[in-house]
Amino acid sequence: MRSIFLLMVVFSSSLQAQQADILIKNGKILDGTGNSWVYGDIAVQGGKIVAIGKLAKWTATKTIDASGLIVAPGFIDVHTHIEGEEKRQPTADNFIYDGVTTVVTGNCGGSNVNIAKYFMMLDSLKLSINVATLIGHNDVRKAAMGSANRDPSEEEMKKMESIVEQAMKDGAVGLSTGLIYIPGTYSKTEEVVRLAKAASKYNGVYASHMRDEGDSVTNAIEEALHIGREAKMPVEISHFKLSGQQNWGRSKETIPMIIKARQEGLDVTIDQYPYTASSTSLSTLIPDWVLADGQDSIKARLARPEIRKQVSEYMLKKLKRRKLKNFSYPVVASFRSDSSYNGKSIEEVNLLKGRKHKAREEAETIIEMMEQGGAGMVFHGMGDADVKAIMQYPFNMFASDASIRVYGSGNPHPRGYGTNARVLSKYVRDEKVISLEEAVRRMTSLPAQKFQLQGRGLLREGFAADIVIFDADKVQDQSTYDKPHQYTTGFKYVLVNGQVTVDDSKHNGTRAGLTLRLKNN
Repeated sequence: MRSIFLLMVVFSSSLQAQQADILIKNGKILDGTGNSWVYGDIAVQGGKIVAIGKLAKWTATKTIDASGLIVAPGFIDVHTHIEGEEKRQPTADNFIYDGVTTVVTGNCGGSNVNIAKYFMMLDSLKLSINVATLIGHNDVRKAAMGSANRDPSEEEMKKMESIVEQAMKDGAVGLSTGLIYIPGTYSKTEEVVRLAKAASKYNGVYASHMRDEGDSVTNAIEEALHIGREAKMPVEISHFKLSGQQNWGRSKETIPMIIKARQEGLDVTIDQYPYTASSTSLSTLIPDWVLADGQDSIKARLARPEIRKQVSEYMLKKLKRRKLKNFSYPVVASFRSDSSYNGKSIEEVNLLKGRKHKAREEAETIIEMMEQGGAGMVFHGMGDADVKAIMQYPFNMFASDASIRVYGSGNPHPRGYGTNARVLSKYVRDEKVISLEEAVRRMTSLPAQKFQLQGRGLLREGFAADIVIFDADKVQDQSTYDKPHQYTTGFKYVLVNGQVTVDDSKHNGTRAGLTLRLKNN
């Protein structure tokens, strides 16, 4: 009698195991390893993948027919800046429509300083995407000593180390620097090494927007590698590129530096956005020392004729190095003082102001805009050959370097809407720079491994059901420099933690994202 009862329990359990919340049928499964796709089905239950294969006997509450479509792990964007936009657009449509289910924020030295409080806010708010974060050096430095252009005292240094350590204990995935931005640009290498060591104790990554991405790029790479070696921690070099026409072709120098460092045993990887234009602050055009101590100090310095002349000469010298006659390459993305400038180059803004078509007059326009609080900019200055060469390096991830976009606001870089789709359409399907399997690996398992996002980045039983389903022949970025506010098309379904978020190409408002904390064992 007891044996009959046990058989009934086993039979009942078997039936239960064949029931899922969601069943994805007949898809071309790309598991994220870089292996070729295989036909199969995926069962999802309780936010996890519970079975993969030929699941003919399974039933589900919702069945998705993925015939002719690619089924892949949700994409992981390792370089974002979502702080400040979470509450404005918690559905994160620009990321979701581009296949992104997880982002790493806190990049370029900019983050929330109190990571525990930040995660509590996100847990309460609930986004449509998962979020991991770095602790940002620039904001840590501001918390300890403001925007001062000097070395920290030992007391200030210890305060910074304490902030970094607490952030790591609270689940940050590593330390980020933005050594081209204030006040990070005022820091010496040894300061960064000490903070990197504080993060290294908790198994963090060092992610750097380097000190230079143009003429002195090789020196900047060496500094990033040095910091990783000294702190004994993995290195991630952000938005790897060559800025300025005078530097086109130098990927032949920079990529071998990364290869050599890896051969020597340093865990170094890079990330890239697939565009020939960057996006950052107007302030990067003027000398660092002008930017110390906040906006009031900037205005006071620029009010002095001798400093104004120095700043102008500095910009004209940089323009000459770029082999350009006018400031046509910086385009306004967002200027709060006058939104009519949005989408126009500095050259065009200068003419709009009734000034002569001269670089010196344009430099004066830049100075005036800085006096009014600065602007977000798009800078056209990279070569497509370098973009492709960098893309072919296997330990390179794709990243948008973008915020959560508020639809229709400003004239932002199109990478915030279409980074992954652009790779899949332009560089995989059309130009065949890399294979589909390789592109998906770079968008999934490689970033999950680098940032220790456990249980994500692969289609595996027991892993989180972050899944994208798309048409490889039709996926397309729609966002352009002229008309950036356009969502990617081609992603039919997106699941985040087992919840359908894009259903038949439409975001349904689901907000199933989680905060992802680094587990410090």
